[in-house]
Amino acid sequence: MAIAGLGAVVLDCPDPNALADFYARVLGGTVVEEEDWVDLKLPGGQTLAFQAAPGYVPPKWPSPEHSQQFHLDLTVEDLDAAEKEVLALGAKPLETEDRARTFRVYADPAGHPFCLCAC
Repeated sequence: MAIAGLGAVVLDCPDPNALADFYARVLGGTVVEEEDWVDLKLPGGQTLAFQAAPGYVPPKWPSPEHSQQFHLDLTVEDLDAAEKEVLALGAKPLETEDRARTFRVYADPAGHPFCLCAC
């Protein structure tokens, strides 16, 4: 039996509204704003939340000295089409060497790593 259920995944960032908007454009869902906190209510019931963090420093990937701490795997039908769209929204490619793999690595506008993964 589980002790708890996952309520939300929360990302620290300098601008919660801007990052919530980025992920809303990528994942869909509804943005719900509070003072220094923004929830993105996703289709299916999950919540991705964004918290203002003064002095925020983005993770570095790949770097053994500066852990990425976590990343999101986002499944897509077409890697090339999804890549074009996330780059237009402000994502930055973090790894471009092996285009034959079934995933590609990016940073969101606040620097958090995420992968687009072929489903």
